[in-house]
Amino acid sequence: MSNTILSGCIPALMTPCTADRQPDFDALVRKGQELVAAGMSAVVYCGSMGDWPLLTDEQRMEGVARLVAAGVPTIVGTGAVNSASAVAHAAHAAKVGAQGLMVIPRVLSRGSSSAAQRAHFAGILNAAPDLPAVIYNSPYYGFATRADLFFDLRQDHANLVGFKEFGGSDDLRYAAENITSQDDSVTLMIGVDTNVYHGFVNCGAGGAITGIGNALPREVLHLVSLCQKAAEGDAMARVKARELEEALGVLSSFDEGADLVLYYKHLMVLNGDEEYRLHFYESDALSDSQRNYAETQYSLFRSWYANWSALPGNAFQCA
Repeated sequence: MSNTILSGCIPALMTPCTADRQPDFDALVRKGQELVAAGMSAVVYCGSMGDWPLLTDEQRMEGVARLVAAGVPTIVGTGAVNSASAVAHAAHAAKVGAQGLMVIPRVLSRGSSSAAQRAHFAGILNAAPDLPAVIYNSPYYGFATRADLFFDLRQDHANLVGFKEFGGSDDLRYAAENITSQDDSVTLMIGVDTNVYHGFVNCGAGGAITGIGNALPREVLHLVSLCQKAAEGDAMARVKARELEEALGVLSSFDEGADLVLYYKHLMVLNGDEEYRLHFYESDALSDSQRNYAETQYSLFRSWYANWSALPGNAFQCA
């Protein structure tokens, strides 16, 4: 099965809110279309960035259906508090014509059991056998998928063609050495914004799922392009990729914390996207200190990037 949907740069969409703190699906679709037009290869919805635990199954499915109907290439997150709901999201993704699945481990109930996780993954993969699927590996879900389980599943499920790693640089290295380098038809996806260079250059990643790319699509696409060239041996691209990733460092690091959605929605508001000002819970808000820090770092990065990209050889033309 083709794994081409799991390539390039893919933003994990956040869910914008209406004034009464309900999902704003019109704004969701507009943002998906805008990001794809900017050069993103697809979008992910509804992962942790999309606040999947805070939405009903019906709301999540409506968001998926609306994105697909609008022509936005969509990879669907299957996070759920039970396997039956996860399977239902996979089946719905296939029914409405989504392009892929992001398979999230079983949580809370028997989450540390390898046998339970295998059954959970298998149920999701069986529900949408024609959709390319990527397993989402993250320490935040309390379970680490290792090579033995991945290839055991792959024997029975040809649609399992990717591994998304959110666990950090050592975990990316493990995935590259033990999973994705074994078979060219399996793609490594970078799952955390602080490891884009490491993932492409040192680990042979085929794509990156980004949070900060929602707010800075051009700049993140620039970084991905440089990293892809560096991974082919371009010495100058290697230098420039490191410069750009270092400058993005603080903003990218928000992706590693519990308040990532709060931070990235705020940066989007700074861009003028008012639909991202509210959260589903009124108590979900950055502190004044967090907000001031984010604004200072955002302003610094944007000033730096404007100066840096104007230097000879640093210009970037979006696809």
